Amino acid sequence: MDSINIIKKVCENISNSNIEIAKEIIREEYPHNFIEPEKRDMSSYEKLKVFLRDGFIDRYSGEKLIFPNVLRIVSEELGDVFPYHRNWKMSDCHIAYWEYFPTYDHIVPIARGGKDVEDNVVTTSQKNNSLKSNFLLEEIQWKLHKKGSLSDWDGMISWYMSYIASNESILERIDKNGYWHKALMKCIEERTYETD
Repeated sequence: MDSINIIKKVCENISNSNIEIAKEIIREEYPHNFIEPEKRDMSSYEKLKVFLRDGFIDRYSGEKLIFPNVLRIVSEELGDVFPYHRNWKMSDCHIAYWEYFPTYDHIVPIARGGKDVEDNVVTTSQKNNSLKSNFLLEEIQWKLHKKGSLSDWDGMISWYMSYIASNESILERIDKNGYWHKALMKCIEERTYETD
């Protein structure tokens, strides 16, 4: 029986004051699986390694994404024409942050029993991460797109490196704690990302 008909049968039993029967139907035919989610917390460095592995491609849409500090430079240089909000408040933040700022997502959500392991983590945009939420790909009819190649698209890291070489003081304004810049320097040092 499909889930909508199970709910219909449950409602009929509720209407007839058969609460225990309704509970049993749910337990047997449409149970809730209680899951104790794993704690997860990836550093900027670990996130950047995922973005580099996936070639700055949104694995849910196939669209290109941009190294975070590039967007922050655009906001710093253009001001209120390209606003940034530290909490991504949509009314105060340019939509590009939602569309092109990379983040990571668990293919099988932690809340659905997914593991916090490399094979279950992909790069996506903040927008698609929010849209997917805790759904499985098949539930929302999405598919995984292929990883990108950094030689074809590097998330504009090459531009970033060139720009900060002659504008190093901007780092203090866009990345005060150096999260993304330090992560990138570590990836370059470890040869996770190769510069020309």
